[in-house]
Amino acid sequence: MTAPVRVRVPATSANLGPAFDCAGLALALHDVLEFSVEPTGLAVEVGGIGAGELPLDESHLVVRAFRAACDELGWSPSGLRVVAENGIPQGRGMGSSAAAVVAGVLGAWALCPDVESIDGNAVLRLTTAMEGHPDNVAACLLGGLTLSWTGESGVGADSLPVHGDVMPVVLVPDATLSTEVARGLLPDVVPHADAAFNAGRSALLVHALTSGDLLMEATEDRLHQRQRATAMPASLAVIDRLRAAGHAAVVSGAGPSVLVLARRTVRSADQPPGAEELRDVSASVPEGWSVLPLDVDPTGARVSRGTAQVSSR
Repeated sequence: MTAPVRVRVPATSANLGPAFDCAGLALALHDVLEFSVEPTGLAVEVGGIGAGELPLDESHLVVRAFRAACDELGWSPSGLRVVAENGIPQGRGMGSSAAAVVAGVLGAWALCPDVESIDGNAVLRLTTAMEGHPDNVAACLLGGLTLSWTGESGVGADSLPVHGDVMPVVLVPDATLSTEVARGLLPDVVPHADAAFNAGRSALLVHALTSGDLLMEATEDRLHQRQRATAMPASLAVIDRLRAAGHAAVVSGAGPSVLVLARRTVRSADQPPGAEELRDVSASVPEGWSVLPLDVDPTGARVSRGTAQVSSR
């Protein structure tokens, strides 16, 4: 039997304001899964977030992604056991489905006895096909700030380091929102001026996140956030309050969570960096919402077998 493999995948926040479907940020909040080949059958165990709610059969998204990768590899294990400990909120715009897809595909690649190493390009292509666009899966795979694109040669992505002064804070409501519902509210055609505006802001966003400057200006958007306001009015109200107070707030992915790109500014010698801005941000959060100050995950998905690390790139 092949030794079990352990896959750790980060939460992600996509779009980041103007960069719709082409930018993502990996966050230091993780799902951890163990995959092992068994003599027969399928066993799925889920702990943490989603325990008692997620399916424990072939319909589980991680299992579906694992099977899709097996088809790609031309391999079929005799049986499969998946043990998941989930830390990523689901249906909140934090990349839970991308994490599940990436974990399943990496698990299959790492377990398959017929391959010597994980083909990062093939994994990106397959996970993008399952998700429909590459922004979340690219960030999950590569870590940091990722830029992704599709072209005649397929899908591509690259990762950039985020400046240490940038402090992501995710505000998570109780409510969930389907990505399909959120995307269904987008218009088929947008004004040329709005497209040009977002193109400029997307370029500025790269500078802002890698330098720690101009975060407010770089997170302005005209293409997708207001257009989806009817599906998450509370989230847009929070964003309006935060931006009016000078905080770079955007919808996290398809929502309804809100991402604030705060700064680790030291305003007082007796306070840790960013403490005052975090307190200001928290004051704008409705009752029942969670406030998650998180680091950027610079490395992305990680696969290990015993004590050995297996690169997914």
